[in-house]
Amino acid sequence: MSASRRQDREILRLAVPAFGALVAEPLFLLSDSAIVGTLGTAPLGGLGVASQLLTTLVYLSVFLAYGTTAGVARQVGAGNVRAGIRQGVDGMWLALAIGAGVVAVGLPMVPWLVDIFGASPEVDPYARTYLAISLLGVPSMLVVLAGTGVLRGLQDTRTPLLVSLGGFSLNLALNAVFVLGLDWGIAGSAWGTVIAQTASAAVYVAVVVRAAQRHGASMRPDLAGLRTAASAGASLFVRTAALRLVLIVGTSVAARMGDAQIAAYQVGFQVWTLLAFALDALAIAGQAITGRYLGASDAARVRAVTRRMVVWGVGCGVVFGLAILAIRPWLPSLFTSDPDVRHLLLASLLIVAVLQPIAGVVFVLDGILIGAGDGRYLAWTTLIATVVFLPAALTSYWAGWGLTGLWCAIGLWMLTRMVTLGARARGDAWLVTGAVRHPREDVATT
Repeated sequence: MSASRRQDREILRLAVPAFGALVAEPLFLLSDSAIVGTLGTAPLGGLGVASQLLTTLVYLSVFLAYGTTAGVARQVGAGNVRAGIRQGVDGMWLALAIGAGVVAVGLPMVPWLVDIFGASPEVDPYARTYLAISLLGVPSMLVVLAGTGVLRGLQDTRTPLLVSLGGFSLNLALNAVFVLGLDWGIAGSAWGTVIAQTASAAVYVAVVVRAAQRHGASMRPDLAGLRTAASAGASLFVRTAALRLVLIVGTSVAARMGDAQIAAYQVGFQVWTLLAFALDALAIAGQAITGRYLGASDAARVRAVTRRMVVWGVGCGVVFGLAILAIRPWLPSLFTSDPDVRHLLLASLLIVAVLQPIAGVVFVLDGILIGAGDGRYLAWTTLIATVVFLPAALTSYWAGWGLTGLWCAIGLWMLTRMVTLGARARGDAWLVTGAVRHPREDVATT
């Protein structure tokens, strides 16, 4: 079997289950929405407000998965599976600590957090109820993120897929019983989700405990390990926050353009998000493979896999772009009968299609550099790309360029990221080999 074929099999072995797990996650809120929708408009609106806050929290905490994946994979590549599991355990303890802090700080702030979204008097009590109960599940939710990172670092993306599917099924069943059967209202939906999240976290803990026992790793929290995990996650948090800012500003600009514009933008962005799941699965494979090979001090293989994964990213992007163009004439009719929204969406989808190959390169290189532990560079360059995006997005509004201008601003943002990530990947500064990437090496190479 050729080297390229072996690389392809390794990439697909990790990426395909990762894609399934990524798609399964949004089904939690989708199933909640379907069941809560039977209660009426106000409860559904309350769920919408609370879920935006919870989704933002999860998005900002994804560093718990990414940072843990990179650290564990590097140790596994170096042959130190015990040390890798120990590092993963520290990540899970950090997740639990952050989750407990969120609960302690967030519960008293529930009324204020809901008010930020300007919920109507009818929607407000439902949003408060759902958010207050759901916050209790945040520690479990964050442990799931860290546990996912541990298993990915151990080159296992199949177990996270199974846990995601099991959690979704349990959440759906409990929501049906609590909301439709026991008539607990929106509180029943929240409790069903909390229980499902807790059960998922328990599965991850059990899997990691079993692995720790098998390799003789301690499950007790280690202060130095917690500091290391927090330090590794700080840069990734900045990177993720900058990405979230772009999404928020994009939605805000579209909303100020008019009702038809925000409607078309939301549909176009959902198409973008769906395709991003597939590209993110490649990025996750890149994290795990890169960390393992760098840990094994095999920089040449990292180079080879990087080139192969970029080919995969471009190839997937081209296929996705062509698929969008193929269904573009009919897609708007699936979402709206408004001729203005359809016209705007048709124009938006052209740009979304063109951007897919660029997005493929960006997602792949982002995942590879995360796997290399190059978080500081990612943080700075993501901030630079965001600074490029913000004036372009605001100009599209002030100059009256409409959604086409806004999507072009997003294209400029992606292009900036591709250039900065590509420049890094062509160099050698990120290729730090060995079991540990020392902080001073990050400083010296940024």
